Amino acid sequence: MTTLFPSREQALKDRKWVVVDAAGQPLGRLASQVAAILRGKNKVNYSPHVDTGDFVVVINAAKIVLTGNKLTKKIYYHHTEYIGNLKAIPAGELLAKSPDKVIRRAVKGMIPSGPLGYSLITKLKVFDGPQHSHSAQQPQPITLSN
Repeated sequence: MTTLFPSREQALKDRKWVVVDAAGQPLGRLASQVAAILRGKNKVNYSPHVDTGDFVVVINAAKIVLTGNKLTKKIYYHHTEYIGNLKAIPAGELLAKSPDKVIRRAVKGMIPSGPLGYSLITKLKVFDGPQHSHSAQQPQPITLSN
């Protein structure tokens, strides 16, 4: 008995578009489930070295929930590549300014690094409100488990 691995052409043919509503969802649970869909772990033909995942459109990113004191205690860092320019921003401030970055960064931390992970994160589309610009792809709405 041999193990069948999906080819790249077969994986490209089987891709779908899904819509996830982030309103009222905890950030970590949403990000882990979105990362699993991006990788294709919910499919029968999952293989860790092939991109078998679907495109994911996340709407209502501004209505994401952070539990506990994470709005003030969780700090996001980035460096400007100049000496001494490590910038820090609290999660509540970043969520108010650009909520898509909060979700994108959480999902990016849950997918592998390297060329496969870089191609996976391009399939994530995040929108602040309930409207999105991918209606031509006819994405199917799905509900995530809490």
